[in-house]
Amino acid sequence: MTGARYEFTARVWEHQGNAAWHFVSLPEDIADEIEERYGHRSGGFGSVRVHVVVGDSRWSTSLFPDTSRATYLLPLKKAVRTAEDLVAGSTASIELTIAL
Repeated sequence: MTGARYEFTARVWEHQGNAAWHFVSLPEDIADEIEERYGHRSGGFGSVRVHVVVGDSRWSTSLFPDTSRATYLLPLKKAVRTAEDLVAGSTASIELTIAL
């Protein structure tokens, strides 16, 4: 069973820390709607399970709330970044479906 579906484009950015984690930040209006509709169902750390499509890549993961940016973050694993030729600063077209 799946919930709402969202499509958006966002810039890939790299977290500055010990590991090279790459993310996209969800647009504020989409993040607000997800929080309102699904925030009560969130898992550990306020995460929300999702199914994601970027180009030809499909996978399941979780969105994580980022209070400093007032949005959710979508992690982009290395296999997806490599397959879709994404690096920090690239723009990704994303299809995201809430997993219920």
